[in-house]
Amino acid sequence: MTPNTTLPAITLGAADFSRLDQLASIAEYKLPEIAAYLGQELERARVVPTGAVAADVVTMGARVIFEDDQGERHDVTLVYPEEADMEKGRLSVLTPVGAALIGLKVGQSIRWQTRADEERTLTVLEVIQRAGDGRSPQELG
Repeated sequence: MTPNTTLPAITLGAADFSRLDQLASIAEYKLPEIAAYLGQELERARVVPTGAVAADVVTMGARVIFEDDQGERHDVTLVYPEEADMEKGRLSVLTPVGAALIGLKVGQSIRWQTRADEERTLTVLEVIQRAGDGRSPQELG
């Protein structure tokens, strides 16, 4: 599931990084390709304190509007697998597109591969953080 092009710089808050790192390790047995892709994204991420992540960066729990390479716009909220519900627009980070979105900022594009091995491109158009600057309720204490 690794795109074969230069990847854009990404930023992750320390809390998201820690939880996603654990998730990638756990998912290694059930979803090895996606777990490996997420792990690669984590390895190349610039990790900053959670409160220091810019508002235009895709974080866990953020609502993201992006456009795919066919000109179609998508409006999703990036969530952990147990919260996923595509009927409500809640996209799991353990999907190829979810793993591709994490850490991107508005205006950035990334090439990624679907589960059907098709190479696609998406561009982040807008990021809307949930109340509390993008941190989960657990992180807010």
